[in-house]
Amino acid sequence: MATFVFAIILLIIGYIVYSKVVERVFEIDDKQPTPAYSKADGLDYVPMSWWKGSLIQLLNIAGLGPIFGAIMGALYGPVAFIWIVVGCIFAGAVHDYFSGMLSLRHGGEQYPTLVGRYLGKTVQACIYIVSIILMVLVAAAFTAGPAQLIAQITPLSFLTAIILIFGYFLLAALLPVNKVIGRIYPIFGAILIFMAVSIAIALLFTDRTIPNLTLSNLHPGELPLWPLLMVTISCGAISGFHSTQSPIIARTIKKESDGRKVFYGAMIVEGIIALIWAAAGMTFFGGTEGLQGALAAGGPAGVVNEISTTLLGTLGGILAIIGVIMLPITTGDTAIRSSRMMVTELLNRSFKNVKGKGIIIASTLVVTVPAFFLSTIDYSFLWRYVGWTNQLVATVMLWTGTMYLLKNNKFHWICGVPAMFMSAVVCTYIFYAPEGFNLGYSTSLIIGSSLTLLIIAWYVKQITSHNWKNKVSDRRVA
Repeated sequence: MATFVFAIILLIIGYIVYSKVVERVFEIDDKQPTPAYSKADGLDYVPMSWWKGSLIQLLNIAGLGPIFGAIMGALYGPVAFIWIVVGCIFAGAVHDYFSGMLSLRHGGEQYPTLVGRYLGKTVQACIYIVSIILMVLVAAAFTAGPAQLIAQITPLSFLTAIILIFGYFLLAALLPVNKVIGRIYPIFGAILIFMAVSIAIALLFTDRTIPNLTLSNLHPGELPLWPLLMVTISCGAISGFHSTQSPIIARTIKKESDGRKVFYGAMIVEGIIALIWAAAGMTFFGGTEGLQGALAAGGPAGVVNEISTTLLGTLGGILAIIGVIMLPITTGDTAIRSSRMMVTELLNRSFKNVKGKGIIIASTLVVTVPAFFLSTIDYSFLWRYVGWTNQLVATVMLWTGTMYLLKNNKFHWICGVPAMFMSAVVCTYIFYAPEGFNLGYSTSLIIGSSLTLLIIAWYVKQITSHNWKNKVSDRRVA
């Protein structure tokens, strides 16, 4: 129990201390008008209070991610606590802050456009494809599960449930952000927090013992810790999906100083939620073997339902149903909205004379139709391809933040160090994973390490080139 409580305290301290360090490095300016005012359009650019933006941001980036992912990550044992704490403070929250604040600084630009600014047009073209594919996969994967549960507890068929959910997606993507998302999502964000806090309190007062981190139980599983844990637990530590969601709220922020509370703060809250559910997974079933059996029998949704109903009774059952149905849907619809914004931005850049509602509707359909058809296939198949794509997007966002800081003569290491770490994760994982090249572990480590060294060499070259240009400029001035 001590490890669990200490981990939560560290996350809170991380927000109080390190978020201010990150904010100071970024250098906010509250005198500068935000896009919510300078580009107000009544659709996406609408001013909202920071507390409402924080709850919406939490719901957008979280959904069931810090619940399902943390439960799966609990199979690796208490070492998951270390990854959630360190990853969240120094990688995930930094990633979210820069994805949101860079969007705000550049008029609410979408993630691929920010990538193009600092990493070049070639990387931008690739990341447009990757990020939109990620949005479509997330929308599809986060629809299938709720539709299955709706079909089980109501007279509706699975297909009917899918159609109703996607009908809601269209409304949420096309209506002004303050009409549906701004009014309903703060409530669901509060429910997500209430659910996690209730589980945490119940865990602390149950007769089950939350395992502490020791050398003997550091990693009881057979699967290699590196890099699988870093992909299994993404929401709660670091997730590229967040960089696609942050521009939604960046277009609503009233002043730059709100960014620390909205972007960094929401990620810390998600980390705490992930810690709670990882602890519940390790504790409730008597260890990783019991959790493995529970997952095999009922999947993550079954585990959430069993933990909730046992610890919280009828209230837990209601919360579990709300969680498994509403939370993924509220992630799926913002995935559609953000991909609509990406496609609209791309079409506006390609066809400058095409404007108005027609392009917005067309952009929405471009991503909604494939997501609808993908949602009818096996959920587990879809989710396998979300993991690596998600962390690739996160890695590119960290490099984007690094290049922004470097080019503006700021302390670039706060993004550069986690960017190098995540580069090693994605370069190794894709060669080892079954959905990747499925190579041997040693071979994957060698290839992944070699590719990471090449990326680091590129980074060093960028630093050297930048420093040389600064020296030349200083000599000219002198």
